[in-house]
This record gives sequence, structure tokens and C-alpha cells, in this order.
Amino acid sequence: QVQLVESGGGSVQAGGSLRLSCAASGRTLNNFVIGWFRQAPGKEREYVAAIDLTGRNTDYTDSVKGRFTISRHNAKNTVYLQMNNLKPEDTAVYYCAAKRPGAERADFGSWGQGTQVTVSS
Repeated sequence: QVQLVESGGGSVQAGGSLRLSCAASGRTLNNFVIGWFRQAPGKEREYVAAIDLTGRNTDYTDSVKGRFTISRHNAKNTVYLQMNNLKPEDTAVYYCAAKRPGAERADFGSWGQGTQVTVSS
């Protein structure tokens, strides 16, 4: 099991940027597909983005395409989520999670504790 820790959240105004980090301890991230998810108050957790083992293949939910970029630095055992042009509707607790290649999205696990992102208008 890999342990994940998110960081980098904060409060910004609309149009601002934040970079979230997802760091691993105990095991390397290199063998896992990493995903970012978020949960706003009163809403279900939703998928945001994912990146494959190589970092060459990424996927995003439609609402963040063109604004968010997921990347990984395997030597640092870290995955990043660069968030630009933030909107109030991006306000949520952001989580990273891991799954084996080829597994379903529902198989994401090893959830971190989350990091709060608050965007004010």
C-alpha cells in the first residue's frame, strides 16, 4: 500500500493559480496511475484528472480542461496538479489516489487526507 500526502492548497481569488502536490511515502509512485479528485461541501467526490506511469498520457474532466495540468516527477516520487484560472466552483477538498495500470477508476485507493482549495469571487 502506498501512502499519499497532499499539499499546496490555499485561498485565492478567481483567476488565480495554485499547484497541488501529491507525495508518496513507503513505496514508489512509479508503479501507479495517480488521480486527483475533489469534494465540495454537500456534494459527492468527483474525478478531476489522472496521469499514467510514464507521465505521457493524461486525462481530465471537462470542467478543468485547459485550466488544470497534471504532471509527475518520478524521481521526486511526486505528482502535481497545476491549477490556473481558478473559479469559485473549483472550491473543494482535493485528494490524490493511486491505482494499478489497467484497473478501473473505481479502484483508486490509498487516499490522502486532502488539501483545501478555496476560490473567492
